[in-house]
Amino acid sequence: MKRIVLCFALAATIGLPGCAGQTPTQQRTLSGAAIGAVGGTAIGAIAGNAGLGLAIGAVTGAAGGYIYDQHKQSEMQSYQRGYQAGQQSAR
Repeated sequence: MKRIVLCFALAATIGLPGCAGQTPTQQRTLSGAAIGAVGGTAIGAIAGNAGLGLAIGAVTGAAGGYIYDQHKQSEMQSYQRGYQAGQQSAR
């Protein structure tokens, strides 16, 4: 168990600078995958197969992060349309 924690800490430290040049979609998908991997590993370790839990958690988290990003983009587009409509009616 200590090795798993050490591996995650090392991966987070090494991988963190790589997030600087990403789009919001990439950042949210990667964040979801990382959170899912940690949760999946913990559940998998309890169930007896940490590797399988990690894989399932990472895929599920990435999908969740991507879906969340699409929702946020839709919100922003709706806001922009409403803002533009308000600006045009004020003229």
